[in-house]
Amino acid sequence: MKRLFYIGIVGMILFEIANVYFIMPMPGSQRMVSIDLAYFLYSWRWAFRVLFAVLIMSGIVSAFQQTKWGVFMAILVLVGVGYAFNFQLAADHMFYQPGQLTFAAGKGSRVSTDREIVGVELNGQAKAYPIQYIAYHHQVRDTIGGETVIVTYCSVCRTGRVFRPLVNNQPEVFRLVGMDHFNAMFEDATTGSWWRQANGEAIAGPLRGDTLPEVFSQQVTLKQWLALYPNSLIMQPDSTYNDSYAKLDKYERGKGGSELTQTDSLSWHDKSWVVGIQVGKRTKAYDWNRLKRERVINDTLGERPILIVLAPDNRSFFAYHRPLPADQFRLQHDTLLTSQQAYRITGQNITNSTAPLARLSAYQEFWHSWRTFHPDTSR
Repeated sequence: MKRLFYIGIVGMILFEIANVYFIMPMPGSQRMVSIDLAYFLYSWRWAFRVLFAVLIMSGIVSAFQQTKWGVFMAILVLVGVGYAFNFQLAADHMFYQPGQLTFAAGKGSRVSTDREIVGVELNGQAKAYPIQYIAYHHQVRDTIGGETVIVTYCSVCRTGRVFRPLVNNQPEVFRLVGMDHFNAMFEDATTGSWWRQANGEAIAGPLRGDTLPEVFSQQVTLKQWLALYPNSLIMQPDSTYNDSYAKLDKYERGKGGSELTQTDSLSWHDKSWVVGIQVGKRTKAYDWNRLKRERVINDTLGERPILIVLAPDNRSFFAYHRPLPADQFRLQHDTLLTSQQAYRITGQNITNSTAPLARLSAYQEFWHSWRTFHPDTSR
């Protein structure tokens, strides 16, 4: 009977490790195609725990009679592993939501205008979310222009997305559950499905294949955002997490605090920066180093003429549909020029009253992330 005790102990330890290993950035875990196994283990976690607990209880008396210290040590190791993998290494126990979400405008803000933000404008209201803060929180739930959104950011993929938290057309609450191929995953409270941050797709659970509706957002410096939306509200830091924010102080510049978040300075390496764009079913990645050199890239994607431009601050970027395929844009200071038209870098026509340039969703992202979730991408 004592064998049952030790089988139960070893089985429980291995299970608690495996239950976290496949959904956290541990050696080798994020390069496996293991999401189905991870979801199975998580979904049946209490069945496994009860099974191993029954084995432990069935053999504990026999094992205790033979060696008391062996039993004590085995249980101590089990408790230590269980605590470490369920609390210290669990995603939602490492990254917390703001206790109080506060905003300020203009001079009342404590955020430097040199900081990069994810900006959203809905129904006449604009809000800015500093990357330094949301890269720690991973998601922030808020209301903009009367609509509920979740502003998400994955520091290991270096990319932000904004979604409407609607599942089956009903408002939903999400928690950070882990990651898949280095991308943050969220679990909805109703169905327990797991959703990928990089594209809002459910990749495990009852709603697998569904997607969250995305909200247009831009990644720019706060100074550039306030030039666009001078009345914008700006997310303020939650002082509870000042130490965590401090660790991300240099993240925007590519100097992450860990090997997972640091940047490759050369092009087309795993953690090189790209700007990813999707038009219809076509996707393409644009090298950040080339964009810094050329400032403006005129291209065609999916038969759609497009334009990518980098602002003079070398950090804010914009993507547009070009009105005419023959138009070749160039940048002079902060003005976009064609042979006949002139536009502000933010898309407004300053030659006449014709429509502004149509905005196009574009995302800064690590190359390893973009190619993983857009395997057919060109570059």
